[in-house]
Amino acid sequence: MSIRTGSNRTLNPMAVQALDKFKLEAATELNINNEYKSGYWGNITSRECGSVGGQMVKKMIESYENQLANGTPTNTSMKANKNENKNYNLANKAGNFVPQG
Repeated sequence: MSIRTGSNRTLNPMAVQALDKFKLEAATELNINNEYKSGYWGNITSRECGSVGGQMVKKMIESYENQLANGTPTNTSMKANKNENKNYNLANKAGNFVPQG
């Protein structure tokens, strides 16, 4: 499908195909030039590519908000809850500070 180079890496390698499919769906929703269907995006304008990326982000945020509204746990919220439950007392970890001098 697409060639991935540079620092733009997917955190979950199993999601690459799903993200590519999601990108094609977003392009279809926006009626972008059909040349992207070959997997090559080089002939698509920067404006059109930005629109596709923006549409993807919009849909991801909408999905996340729906999960939060429905009370469905998300990975991010579970991690936040784990950190909130820990009682961090930095003074105890650092010990007594005695200035040298």
